[in-house]
Amino acid sequence: MSQHASSSQVYSLACEPEEKRRQILEMLTDEQCAELLFDWQFLARPDQLPPAGDWRTWFIRTGRGWGKTRTAAEWVRDQVANHGRKRIALVAATAADARDVMVEGESGLLACYPDDERPLYEPSKRRITWPNGAIATTYSADEPERLRGPQHDAAWADEVAAWNRAREAWDMLMFGLRLGADPQIVVTTTPKPMALLREIEESADTVTTTGSTYANAANLAPVFLSKILRRYKGTRLGRQEIDGERLDDIPGALWSRQMIEDARVSVLPPLKRVVVAVDPAVTSGEDSDDTGIIVGGLSYDGHVYVLEDATCHTSPDAWARTVVAAYARHRADRIVGEVNNGGELVETVLRTVDASIPYTAVHASRGKRVRAEPVAALYEQGRVHHVGEFAELEDQLVCWVPDAADSPDRLDALVWMVTELVVEVREEPRAVARVQLTRPVRI
Repeated sequence: MSQHASSSQVYSLACEPEEKRRQILEMLTDEQCAELLFDWQFLARPDQLPPAGDWRTWFIRTGRGWGKTRTAAEWVRDQVANHGRKRIALVAATAADARDVMVEGESGLLACYPDDERPLYEPSKRRITWPNGAIATTYSADEPERLRGPQHDAAWADEVAAWNRAREAWDMLMFGLRLGADPQIVVTTTPKPMALLREIEESADTVTTTGSTYANAANLAPVFLSKILRRYKGTRLGRQEIDGERLDDIPGALWSRQMIEDARVSVLPPLKRVVVAVDPAVTSGEDSDDTGIIVGGLSYDGHVYVLEDATCHTSPDAWARTVVAAYARHRADRIVGEVNNGGELVETVLRTVDASIPYTAVHASRGKRVRAEPVAALYEQGRVHHVGEFAELEDQLVCWVPDAADSPDRLDALVWMVTELVVEVREEPRAVARVQLTRPVRI
């Protein structure tokens, strides 16, 4: 064996037995050892290397600290250097996440390179440029419209489970992933019970890599391992955040996926009433809530049918036009709007669009659990049916645990819609509320 290890020996180190690997390492110069710090073929575990075969999506669903970020960053690096990729999309939950985690983070793209080989990063342009002309652009899932237009031949979507506007952002990203003969995307996320994540993972052209936090224990702080893992090991949260398991139902949630699925229909019976319910957002900035807009109808046998989820993220004038359009499209009888935040603004903006609409203002004087429980009970009894699939609405229903989190926009609008059609709320003296079903319900 020569005095210095050859490059072929260096690249094969990861596959050698430990003793032989130690012997080869002892023969390396300091310069060669430094190079190994940026040699992903040497550093990576086998499950961190790209899967073989013909795939469009590499879905990396693992626990915290597994090494998702470094794995995806190294994949991008390899695609630029060895596979001719020229336009890459980097999409995170927020613009800050894209910058702080995907690009500048300790395991981000820039950290994959020695200082003198790093590509040019221009934060103001949201752009990384390599000497060979390849360009990666960062995007926030909170602004899916920015993905409407740009084209890419590769993409990295990080922590999709944390995207507030996941469906919109994913759809826009997919429409733009059309350059080259074989566009590919890597998805890195800790799992949550989301329909979108299930769809991505179960697609025929997806290859999934799973793994737990323990796989990367050698590179994690001992305090983290001794305290955090010990505290959550074996718990439901631990199974999700540490083991990377996909858990579809959440303890304490009022809705379950099976409950919704069992009552789903594709054929709509005659309806005697149709209502459009709106849970308005009074601002329209990037950090504003969506405006929940749910359309539902009541059949002659007392069952409720969810007809449309028209929820949007836009200005008051625009969501008012969306509500009125849904009212006309479904030939609805009434619009119901929650006024806790918007007050008279809700009716004002709606009547600016159409002064003749029948409108009822509703005020949330009771706790959200009390309002939601009768509606969830109707689902459990098979009296509320989704006509088709409403992925984002259903995600909100099965993920919401009363008293643990604020109820989201779609869920609130749904509750108001069902309440208007079926549940009569009577306010009693001293602010004690009683909920009475206007039609008999078998318990």
